[in-house]
Amino acid sequence: MKVEIKIDEACKEPRVMIQTAQITEEVTRVADYLSKERATTIAGIKNERVEILKQEDIYRFYAENGKVFGETKNGTYQVRLRLYELEERVDSGCFARISNAEIVNLQEVESLDLSFTGTICMKLKNGSTSYVSRRQVATIKKKIGL
Repeated sequence: MKVEIKIDEACKEPRVMIQTAQITEEVTRVADYLSKERATTIAGIKNERVEILKQEDIYRFYAENGKVFGETKNGTYQVRLRLYELEERVDSGCFARISNAEIVNLQEVESLDLSFTGTICMKLKNGSTSYVSRRQVATIKKKIGL
């Protein structure tokens, strides 16, 4: 897909036009993505205090004992959203679902250990270790360019 950006000083608001010979799945997906308004704010609760979490400060989100937590540079927060809802809010270029119970910020991955048969062990910059489920290995490899 070819992308072109045109700067026009007279333009009052951004406008996107898709020019194509036929409607394909890719074109439909891009149009749907662009037309949806998404909330990007994520609130976390720590010590009975609600804070807005910055996506660049988040290492990972994980589900444990029926609750969802966000591990950040400022500590761990409980999040009142489900993982699938978080997937819709976070930047899909940086965050990836690595299992049914975890979403990781790929920008915060320090190293990968591929020696485990059928899975990947991720070491995060904060010292946490996460494991990619077998089902997600191909997707993660593609996303990080392996």
